[in-house]
Amino acid sequence: MKIVVLDGYTLNQGERDWEELNELGEVTVHDRTAQEDVVRRAAGAEVVLTNKVVLNRSAIEHLPDLKYIGVLATGYNIVDLDAARERGIVVTNIPAYSTDSVVQMAFAHILNIALRVGHYAREVQNGVWSAQPDFSYRDTPLIELKGKRIGLIGFGHIGQAMAKVASAFGMKVVVCPHNMNMKLPKEYEKAKLNDVFSTCDIVSLHCPLTSETKEMVNSFRLSLMKQGAILINTGRGGLIDEKALERALMSGKLLGAGLDVLSSEPPSPGNPLLKLKNCFITPHIAWATHEARERLMAQVVENLKAWMNGTPINNVLEG
Repeated sequence: MKIVVLDGYTLNQGERDWEELNELGEVTVHDRTAQEDVVRRAAGAEVVLTNKVVLNRSAIEHLPDLKYIGVLATGYNIVDLDAARERGIVVTNIPAYSTDSVVQMAFAHILNIALRVGHYAREVQNGVWSAQPDFSYRDTPLIELKGKRIGLIGFGHIGQAMAKVASAFGMKVVVCPHNMNMKLPKEYEKAKLNDVFSTCDIVSLHCPLTSETKEMVNSFRLSLMKQGAILINTGRGGLIDEKALERALMSGKLLGAGLDVLSSEPPSPGNPLLKLKNCFITPHIAWATHEARERLMAQVVENLKAWMNGTPINNVLEG
């Protein structure tokens, strides 16, 4: 069986081999694949594994041997599901592998903005503290999380894990689930989207990018936010209208934003968010801890084995 990995570099940068996959078939791994090279590289493959390389209708129609598409991530919007369904191709994803790592990154951003850890570490290295007349030095607000209202947009695996950590900090958890009929634990408050933005000190995004959620964080919702509020996005960059966010940050409306994702990745050097002192951006690495990538690889193999045995799991086309 021929297995082609279209973009394996972000998952495995040489820290490990692909031994588990090699045991299942003839494996070819490409670090990266340009869109125009997809059909040529995947020709003859029964199995194609992809992270961010798009498998659109045209590509699927030009790959007659293709029987299985494995997405090396949770989101699967890179695959034309209708085209795959018409061909009877199984499409699988990797759910929940990065939950704990993403929550950790979200709170790293929250804590950095609340306490400006990076700023003060640089100040100390630059000798600013050494030059002070007092034992303690600060030139920014410092914020305690206990008692603050954190609004979670989305309440899947990550949203639920965020709520538990927030509760451990003594925060008041406000949730806007995808389904407003969803029953929440009694200690969490349910609120509509606009109410989350208008009443919470911190808003954190944990929902998929769809036609309904695209640029849901727009000028209007940013205007609803409290003066000095914090916005966190470890979901998808397209959830935010970045020009509107730039204006909110420059005006001082928001204390800060912590982003692990942007609408275009990697970003253009001219993206104005890159230069704002109160916008803290990490390069889409919340998912990429060693432990999360180990879980991802293990699930990739389990998904493929289950399909080979005639009992596919994590099949996004089921139902």
